[in-house]
Amino acid sequence: MIQRQSEYDVVVVGGSGVDTIVRVDALPVPLADSVMVGPIQEWAGQTGGNVALGARALGLDVALLDCIGDDPTGALVRERLAEGDVEFHPLISAAGTRRAVNLVDAKGRRMSFYDARDPAELRMPRDFYLPRLRRTRHVHLSITGFTRFLYDDVETLGVPVSTDLHDWDGIAEHQREFALRSDLVFFSAASTGDRAPALMRRILREGRARTVVATAGAEGSWFLTRDGGPDPYHVPATVPPAPVVDTNGAGDAFVTGFLYGRLEGRDVHDCARLGAVAGAYACTGPGSTALIGRDALLAAGHDGS
Repeated sequence: MIQRQSEYDVVVVGGSGVDTIVRVDALPVPLADSVMVGPIQEWAGQTGGNVALGARALGLDVALLDCIGDDPTGALVRERLAEGDVEFHPLISAAGTRRAVNLVDAKGRRMSFYDARDPAELRMPRDFYLPRLRRTRHVHLSITGFTRFLYDDVETLGVPVSTDLHDWDGIAEHQREFALRSDLVFFSAASTGDRAPALMRRILREGRARTVVATAGAEGSWFLTRDGGPDPYHVPATVPPAPVVDTNGAGDAFVTGFLYGRLEGRDVHDCARLGAVAGAYACTGPGSTALIGRDALLAAGHDGS
């Protein structure tokens, strides 16, 4: 294993962009030519940006590496990350900056339309990312297409790596390599339902992961470890400290709370509890803007609320 001098706690790769939030009365929306909605808002972040911003809000030393466009959307990303004190290293892509349109209903539930504009041939040069990967305690790879090509180098460096598969159903090919080559795997149980435990066991059996975490919003989360029993352990959701406004970014916030606990050397149960606290807090603000700080995270996590 290569000896490394750590400068960062977490290096996040990929997954920044801008979300357009459209608030609707209920999902699914009615089939009509026109639907009246409230003010439409834009928020920079998306999954990689949200993880980087959330980790920085918790006091971790963070860098985000990504490919974005030299366009107004990319400027929004740069501004948001600068406001959040995130060290951002962008490469310019001719494809432009990623966008998504998220429909959010009155209960905070969402439906996301992601444009996935990156071309299949997009790559991040090794001399760009390797110097930073050598100086980090942990790498988090977003499931952006080009990030899969970093796995060989991450494994050679011996740096722990996590990923979030989002709503992977266990079938779609895009997330498979991420699922099987990461040490810590998160996914949403929204698409798997009762099949989530079987998928967790499969990821552990077929891949290199030592811990798999399935999140399910208000139903809490489940985790399964390689050296634990065959059944996932349930961790209840945390009650948000204020009314739910928007669930955008809640899963990303869970990841940051979990990673904070992991980097502090806490056990998996404590990590999942901190993730639940961060995820609940994220629901209290619009467009993934509610970022919990370290003191609030630890206070709520200690109370078990």
